[in-house]
Amino acid sequence: MGDPKGFLTIKKKPAGNRPVYERKTDYSEVEQVLNSEDRQLQASRCMDCGIPFCHWGCPVDNLIPEWNDLLYKGDWRGASERLHHTNNFPEFTGRICPAPCEHSCVLNIDGEPVTIRENEAAIVEKAFAEGYIKPNPPKVRTGKKVAVIGSGPAGMAAADQLNRAGHTVTLFEKDRKAGGLLRYGIPDFKLNKQVIDRRLKILLAEGIEIKTETEIGRDISAVKLVEQFDALCLTIGAMQPRDLDIEGRELDGVHFAMDYLTQQNKVNDGAYVAYDNRITAENRHVLVIGGGDTGSDCVGTAIRQGAQSVTQIEILPKPPEQRSGDNPWPYYAKTLKTSTSHEEGCERRWGLSTLKFIGMQQRVTHAEVEEVAWEQVNGSYKMNAVPGTREKIDADLILLAMGFVHPVHEGLLTELGIALNSRKNIQVNPSMATNLEKVFAAGDAANGASLVVNAIASGRRVAKKIDEFLNSGKE
Repeated sequence: MGDPKGFLTIKKKPAGNRPVYERKTDYSEVEQVLNSEDRQLQASRCMDCGIPFCHWGCPVDNLIPEWNDLLYKGDWRGASERLHHTNNFPEFTGRICPAPCEHSCVLNIDGEPVTIRENEAAIVEKAFAEGYIKPNPPKVRTGKKVAVIGSGPAGMAAADQLNRAGHTVTLFEKDRKAGGLLRYGIPDFKLNKQVIDRRLKILLAEGIEIKTETEIGRDISAVKLVEQFDALCLTIGAMQPRDLDIEGRELDGVHFAMDYLTQQNKVNDGAYVAYDNRITAENRHVLVIGGGDTGSDCVGTAIRQGAQSVTQIEILPKPPEQRSGDNPWPYYAKTLKTSTSHEEGCERRWGLSTLKFIGMQQRVTHAEVEEVAWEQVNGSYKMNAVPGTREKIDADLILLAMGFVHPVHEGLLTELGIALNSRKNIQVNPSMATNLEKVFAAGDAANGASLVVNAIASGRRVAKKIDEFLNSGKE
C-alpha cells in the first residue's frame, strides 16, 4: 500500500446526501460526490491489513485493496481496469450495493470502514468521464450462438462475459427497455437510468444484440429458441411477489410494491399512464408492509408523490442498533438500517402482523394490525400474538413489499418443462445447468431474490459454465 498508516491520520469522510428539503421534491439521485483529492485521501485509509476481509465479503471478489491503492496514487485508469476485472458494472454496485465489503473491513471493528462503495462509484465515473471505458469487441467469434433471457444484472453480466468469450449473444427482454429491475424496480433517486443506458451502449457496440418487448413463451416459442441457439441462459428474476391472503385483499388501493415502483419509473421515463390506472400516493395515507429495501423505496417514492403520511411496518422485531453477540465482525451487520427515504419522513414500526384490510365502497381505508412477540423454540423462532394489542391504521394506499417467493412459472418455464427445486426456483446442478440439455439458469431465478451484486456474480459464473459447455465439443 502507498500509505499503510493513512487510516491513522485521515478520518472517514462520506460524500453525504443532498438536503432532504431539496431531494424529496424530485427524482434525481440523492447521493453527492467528493472531489478527486478527497476521494484519493479516502482511498489512502485502506490499510495494509494482511488479510483483506473486504475481498472475502464481496460477492464478485472485488480486488478492493488493489484498486484503492491505485486510486490513492492517482492512477484512475489502472484502478478502473482492476475494478472491471471482477465486476462488469461497478457503476451499478457503486450506487445501490449495501456494501458487505464495508461491513467486513478491518476498520469497521471501530465503526469507521473505508468508503469502499463510494470509492468504487468514483473510479468508474472518472473512467467514463475520461474516456477510459470504450467498446472492445472480441477479435474472434466462435460461431456459437447464446440466448440470454432476461436483461437484469444477472442477464447483462452473463451476456457481457459470453460476448467477451467470442460467442454471439442475443439478450431478450420483455419490457420496452433493457435493465430488468435495475431499470423498473429501483427508483431513479437511487439509480439514474441514464447510467444503465450508458452501459448498454457499450454492450451494443461490442456486438451484443438486444431484443426488447419480446417475451419468450408468448411472443416467441421457448422450444423454438432452444432449437435455434447453441445454449440458453435463463435470468428471468424472481418476480412472483409474496402476497397476503387476508380479508380485504381485493379492495382498491392495495397493490404490490413492484407494480407501484415500476409504474413510477415508467412515468419518469415519459410513459403515459391513464388516470384510472395510476397508482399514486398524492394526498393519501400510505402504509408500506415490509421493512426491507423495496419497502424503503416505496417510502421515498410516496413522499415524492405528495403523500399525507407514510407508515412502514415490519412483522419481525426491531433490529439492534449495534451488533449482537451472535453477529460478530466480519459478518454482515444485522443492525437497524435507516435509509435516505426514511430520513425524509416516515413512521416505522416493528413486530406488527397485518390481520385484515378494511374498506368502504370497495376502497381500502384501514389496516387492522396486531403486535406479535417472537420466541426461540428448539432452534427456530415462533411468533405469538400479544393479547389486547389490535389496532387500526389509517391507510388508503397499501403497498405490499414483503419480498418475492420465486420466478414466474407460467409461460417460459412451463412450456419448456423446467424442473424446480423445493423453493420453486429453477433447479440447477453445480454447472448451473437445468434439467434440459444446453439450458442454464442464474441470478434470482435460480437462487431466490437477492442483491444486485449477487446477481452479477451469478451471471459471471453461469457465463463461465456455458463457455465451458460450448467449448467441450471442440476437437
